[in-house]
Amino acid sequence: MEKFNTILNIANKQTNLGVGLVALLTAGGEQIFSSAVFRCPCSELNFLYGLVFLLVPALALLLLGYILNKKTWKLLTGMCQHKAKLCRWRKLVATGTVLFQISTTALVAPSSWIAVALLNGNYYECAMTGTNVTTFNKHLCGDKKSQDQCEKELYRFPCGRGTSVPQADREDIMLTLKAQSQILGWLLIASIMLSSLLLNCVARCSSPISYLQLKFWRAYIQEESDLMDSYTTKHAKELAERNLTSFFKQSEPANIITPSNKDWERISNLYKFSTKDQYYSTLQQYVENCHMSDGKMMRTVSVKSTESNDNTPAVLNFVDEGRMVL
Repeated sequence: MEKFNTILNIANKQTNLGVGLVALLTAGGEQIFSSAVFRCPCSELNFLYGLVFLLVPALALLLLGYILNKKTWKLLTGMCQHKAKLCRWRKLVATGTVLFQISTTALVAPSSWIAVALLNGNYYECAMTGTNVTTFNKHLCGDKKSQDQCEKELYRFPCGRGTSVPQADREDIMLTLKAQSQILGWLLIASIMLSSLLLNCVARCSSPISYLQLKFWRAYIQEESDLMDSYTTKHAKELAERNLTSFFKQSEPANIITPSNKDWERISNLYKFSTKDQYYSTLQQYVENCHMSDGKMMRTVSVKSTESNDNTPAVLNFVDEGRMVL
């Protein structure tokens, strides 16, 4: 129960509720794994077994974070078809910046897993009792009378049986390992919180707009994202119904206007805010730079918007996709 209270306090300090929720769910998953799945083999496999439970789920959560982040696919979709653009220095910097932003979000779950696992201590105890490092084993067994026997049977300590080492010595060693694990866990939590604070400070200090405008931008992006989902679903349904009606009734299809491939590509790009234009998304930038001709929306080229977009501070790209890490 104390472990859950610790993680709950960490989650409450997060500025983003979604990030705190991810950390809380990850902590709960770790507790289930630790109590119901993990069983230290108390053999030569201790080190590998404990390390796998400590790091492999964290790696899986990291990959899952990349997979579930819409920004990942928004950045990668069509990238291989624009090799010439990738050679430009600004494009490379922008791509690296976005990948860094995606990584900061994706690292929440794996770092939470490792931190909670270290506070629990089970994985660390199992792994460290299976090490083949003689110096570490001698240091762990200390000046005990049964030091030689302790070093030979150290891998059996997590199970508490099958060893001739006195119980008091075993408990001392296991307490030492748990203390080391918890120290590492708290250091990891402190480093995560400090890094988050520094990143937020840098992002805020580099922001060319005020706090209230940033708050408005967040609300706008969220509304646009929600409406985009509903509009695309509605339009896709209308188009599908039109095609099916035309097919089964063998009739002329009704006229339904759908954006072209270039239009979709323009509004799918990641956008960086510019104080010169004050567009809040690629969709708004597209709409503002279009005009009507014969009832159709025509694209006009805006030199101003093109130039200002490349000079925009990259930190504000956090807002894209309706998510705010700032």
